[in-house]
Order: sequence, then C-alpha cells, then structure tokens
Amino acid sequence: MATADYLTRTPPAETGTRTAFLVIDTESVPDGRLLSAVKYPDDKLTPEEAVERARKEQEETSWNGSDFIPVSFHLPVAVAVLRVGADFSLQNLALLDAPHFRPPEIVKKFWLGISCYKAKLVTFNGRCFDMPLLELAAFRYGYAARDYCQNSRNRFNGPIDLMDWMTNFGAYRLNGGLDLLAKMIGKPGKIGGMAGDQVYRMVLDGRLQEVNDYCLCDTLDTYFVFLRTRVFTGDIGPDREAELVDKARALLDEKAAEFPVLRKYLDHWADYPPG
Repeated sequence: MATADYLTRTPPAETGTRTAFLVIDTESVPDGRLLSAVKYPDDKLTPEEAVERARKEQEETSWNGSDFIPVSFHLPVAVAVLRVGADFSLQNLALLDAPHFRPPEIVKKFWLGISCYKAKLVTFNGRCFDMPLLELAAFRYGYAARDYCQNSRNRFNGPIDLMDWMTNFGAYRLNGGLDLLAKMIGKPGKIGGMAGDQVYRMVLDGRLQEVNDYCLCDTLDTYFVFLRTRVFTGDIGPDREAELVDKARALLDEKAAEFPVLRKYLDHWADYPPG
C-alpha cells in the first residue's frame, strides 16, 4: 500500500467503518556509529567493528547467551502497518517508505500516520521493543508525536501489547512467542527459516526488501492473534472471527501482486481446527 493510503483518514468505502486499530511491527539494526561513540569513544572502531564487539559483550553478560544489543542503540529498517476497522476487519496494509526503507523517512511516515488517526495501536511485545524503538527514533530526528504523548503513552489505556496481555502483564514467560500463538490458530507464523537475529546481516547484504517482507508477515500474524484474543474477550464470536479471517484472506490474495511475499504467506496457511 502506498504511503499516501496509510496517511488518508477515510477508510476504504467497502468496509463502511472507521479505522480503529493500527497493527504494527518493526525490524531494526544496531547503529554502529552510535555504539562506537557511546561505548568505545577512544578505540576508533568502524561501525561494523563496534557492532561485533557489542554483540560479543552482550552474549557474555546476558542470562541466556543472547547477543542482542539493547534497543536504545537500534535504528528501524522496517515498519509494517495494518489498518483495522472498528468491526475488526482488515482494511489495508503498508510497508513504510517502500521501496527505499530509509530510517528517517520510515519514522517520519509512521508518526505522521499516527497523528492522522484516533486509532489504538496493537503490537506484540511493542511496549518493550517497537514503541521504544520508534520513540527514540522520533527523538533522534526531532519528530513530533503530540497526540500519542498526550493520549496513548499509558500502560493501561494506551497501545495493546499482545505479549503483555497474553502473559497477564509478565506473570509468566510465553515460550514460543508470536510464532507459537500464530501456529496454534493455524496461521503461518515464522516461514522460510527467517528470524529476527538474521536482520542485521541481511541489511548489510542489501536485502532490505526481504527484511520488510518478514516484518509484514509478522504483522499479519499479530493481526490474526489479535482477532483470537477478541474472541476470548467476547468482543466477537467464533463465527464472526471466521468471517473476518475469510475476508482478510481474500484481501491478501488480492494484494499479492503488490506484495509478492503474501503468496508465500498464504501457501503456509494451515486452517486446521482446534484440537
């Protein structure tokens, strides 16, 4: 979907409903120049060398051996947005700043879009990662997010973080994460062996489109998990969920020419009944 569509207030005529939710996901890479300036100011490291040193240090000190560098040192390289109606119908989808995927433009378009809607954000682990990433990037580039700061930056009345919601606000560890929940309800989850820890190397190799495709698929999984949580809350019934899933699948099939990765996503659709 073109950026202009994401920024347009008026939803598609056929939905007959306002945009009430924006389902988002992000992908990011460490900023080697910032790491070098903050952590190794006297070592004259290249950005790549700074990232590698920071990853090794993180691996040595983390409780689980993860080499993931803290979000405060990251820049977004992909943001996918799904527009969802008040009736929970999928209206449209976007990869911001396609096909260039420039961090300053991605961030600018994201916050401009947020200002155009009175919509609730829906993420998976967004309170710990996606929103800090985008807030820090807005701070870096000097972009405003007035409505968000005044109305949405609130743990209990702000964005819906499905990771937070599913774990009773951190009461237990959701082993398997979004991939588990998506596959539990017959949706593709992780496909093609792609995982978030591969993003940095892929960006270095110039594979930004693949990174954004991966981000879009995660965002779709988030939407379908969101729908199932609304069954649990009683906002919709199972029959209505099935209708919404069918409509969403039809829209994805229609959009596959514009977003070729959707064909792979649909090919991995299971549709098996609960058991």
